[in-house]
This record gives sequence, C-alpha cells and structure tokens, in this order.
Amino acid sequence: MTTSVSSAEDLARLDAVPLAEAIRSRKISPCEVVEAVIDRIERRDGPINSVCTIAREQARQAALAAEAAVMRGDPLGPLHGVPVGIKDVTPTAGIRTTFGSKLYETNIPAADAEVVRRLKAAGAIVVAKTNTPEFAAGANTFNEVFGVTRNPWDTRLSAGGSTGGGAAALAAGLIPLAEGTDFGGSLRVPASFCGVVGLRPTPGLTPLRPSALPWDALRVAGPMARTAEDVALMMSAIAGPSDASPISLPVTMDGLLEQMRNLSVKGLRVGYVDDVSGVGIESGIASLCRRAAHVLADAGAVVEDTVLDLAEGCEAFPVLRGAAVLLTHRSRLDQIDKMGKNLAGNIKYGQSLTLAQVVEAEAARARLWERTCAFFSRFDVLLTPCAPVPPFPVEQNHPTHIGGKPMRSYIDWIAPTYVLTLVGVPTASVPAGLDGHGLPVGLQVAAPRLHEATVLGVARMIQQLVPTPTIAPGFAA
Repeated sequence: MTTSVSSAEDLARLDAVPLAEAIRSRKISPCEVVEAVIDRIERRDGPINSVCTIAREQARQAALAAEAAVMRGDPLGPLHGVPVGIKDVTPTAGIRTTFGSKLYETNIPAADAEVVRRLKAAGAIVVAKTNTPEFAAGANTFNEVFGVTRNPWDTRLSAGGSTGGGAAALAAGLIPLAEGTDFGGSLRVPASFCGVVGLRPTPGLTPLRPSALPWDALRVAGPMARTAEDVALMMSAIAGPSDASPISLPVTMDGLLEQMRNLSVKGLRVGYVDDVSGVGIESGIASLCRRAAHVLADAGAVVEDTVLDLAEGCEAFPVLRGAAVLLTHRSRLDQIDKMGKNLAGNIKYGQSLTLAQVVEAEAARARLWERTCAFFSRFDVLLTPCAPVPPFPVEQNHPTHIGGKPMRSYIDWIAPTYVLTLVGVPTASVPAGLDGHGLPVGLQVAAPRLHEATVLGVARMIQQLVPTPTIAPGFAA
C-alpha cells in the first residue's frame, strides 16, 4: 500500500471520514497513518501537553493487523485503521490509565471500557491517552500527574475541560478522533475553546461502563472531532444497546452519517437564545453566535431570537453534581488528603448536602424539563452560546467575571452547558467563527432526545456556512 498524500504531516492531519475511505480503498496504509500520528505527537505536542501516554506498541500492532485485514479483503469497520485518542479517565487494556490522579499514577487496566471495545470493534486504533483534570473534576485541564494542557490557538490560555486533552490534540492536528465524557460540559466547553466539534449524546445511547453509578444519566461518553461528519462517523460506532447498562436505550445510530448529510434545514424552526442559564455573556460572543445562527436563514431555516429560561439549573446542578461525586468516590474517602483541591472540594461539598437540597434539585430539574418540552413544541432546534467567556489564562482554575460582572459561584461560567445536561437532550458545540482576538467561539446546537442526526446536520451546515479553521494556525503546517 502506498500513500497518495503529499507528506507524513498531511497524513497525520487528515480528518476521519476521508482517512477511513482512503484506507478502505488502499490509497493509504494504516501503518503509515499510525507512524505519522505518533511522530507528529512526539514532535508537536510539547507546547500544549495534550497527550499523557502514547500507546506506541499497541498502536503499531493494531496497525499491522489492520493492514493485513485490508490486504486480505476482509470486511472492514467504519473506523478501520483510524487513530483515536482516549480520555485518561476511560480504562484501556494494557495502556496506563491514571484518571489524572496520583492515586492511580501507575494503573494499567486489564480490560477496556465498553466504549473503547466498540471503537476497536469498528476498526479504530487507540494511539494515545489524552489529558484530563483529576477524575474529570474541572473545566480547566490540569492535574498533579501530567500538569496542564494548553490551548493550541494560544498556549497562554486554557483548553477547557475536562476533555481538554482531546480537544487540544484535535486542534493541533495530532489525532483525527477523540473520545471523551461529559457531565457539566466536558465535551462541549473544550470543543468551544479549541474550535472543534464535541457531542454530548442522549443519555443511554452510549455505554458508560465501568461506572460507579450505572443508573446515572448526567455523565455520558461521547465523540469529539474537527468536523460534524467525523463526529457522526464515530458516534455510529459507539452508540447502541448494552445489556450491562441499566439505562441503555434500544436504539442504534447506524446510518447517522448519511442521515445528517441528508438533513435539509429548509423550513427548520430554529430558536436562538443568547443566555439560556441567566449567568450573562460576553457581548462579542453573543453577537458572533447570533450571527452564525441567523446565517442558517440563508439556507432556508426559520430563525427566531427567543427565550428559554433554565436559570433554576444554576441551583440544582451543583447539588446533583455534588451528590454524584460523593457517591462515585465514597470508597476513597479515607484518601481525600491525597487528592487535588478541586476533587476534594467537590467531595466535601457532597458530604455537606442535605436530603432537602437533593429533593429540591430534582424538583427543579423536573420544571426545567417541562420548559424544554414546551420549547421543542415550538422549535426543532435550539442554538445558544456554549461558553459565556473566551479562553482564560491557563494558570487560572476558572474565570472570575462574566461580561464584567463577578460570578456568584466558581462554576457559573459553565452554566450554559450544564443546564442542558440537566434536561438530557443531545447537544453539540460547533465553531461559530473567531472572535476579535482570533480565538474560536462555540455555538451549542440542541434538539429533542434521540435527534442526534438533527444536531449534527445543523452543526455540519454551520461549518459550511461559517467556515472556521479546524486546526490552530500554529499547527496548520
């Protein structure tokens, strides 16, 4: 097999859909792809620190097997030979998985998480583990094991979190696909900061196993890539029923790529909301997102500026998050002094909660659901800014002001994403353009449950109508 791509650099930066097609048609060798990706990570990742472990031996063995399958003419999966980065909170067999924690610094799992098993079954090759805050607790990616991940668009700034390593690796052109998890915005916030596409699927579509909370629907596994088409391809590989998950839905996403390509936005009812959570928003971000939303009208959509008030979620989400964190780490309470301050603080907050607080949070969540249902009776799609602030200095744990006003809580700035977590609808962040400082801004696209094809079809249309570089300028060559 010989490559028709001009250089190994070009090969490493290919998106997943064309890469998978080139491998199937024998224009590109899986071994060449894996070597190009490993080489690019080794040479270019230093300034951003997105990758914490390179799975050299495993990836090379998988590439040899993938190439042999192509040459034999075996049936090939949709991701055959395509490299993927796995978030370092997701177990990978034989590949170090630290959870960003000193407690698991040398941990090497014996088995893959179900989402990794599915990716491998689809032919993907695990080439790296990507950096994360400790146990994914935080929206700025740093930990005491590997340090901080920086934004490829400006290495002085945060890449967001908690799937910050995956987003930064994509924006630097190091990998074509990244797996991640999303609780309060962990796929969407870093996608926004780094100018890529991250999808939080409908809970129950993708397996989150192993999990300390198998009945929980707040935390999900999901795909991230540079294009909505690549996200659809990856989502089709990881979605589907799982007997081992009690919240699993009897639904597959087979044909998702074709469905989202075929989506017509003509006549689609689109509701644009500036501030869905009531925390405020930087004016430049709002204007950029509003403009991107209204560009859909050029393709025939019916776009309306409207209101969806999910501000109650700002009180409910921290409570439900605190309870979930406490339950997740209840077996490690005697080791809390060995944890970072973010994770330890979240656990202690969970310990302080009363039953009355949890009950009221669930009641508020029910009210938010009813408002969301009413919204989607009028509109097919919700568009709203992803992050209310631009990427902030990487040394900060979080921003302190939104639109010049001090935040009430240190997690206020991710409220636009976590209020949509609470209502359980599929939501993606897609680039809406660059701000006045040349930094990407993400627009959230949400639709009713199980309407992933609509979410990704609209995201694809936005990428076509509002073209934004998918690789940061400093890494484009």
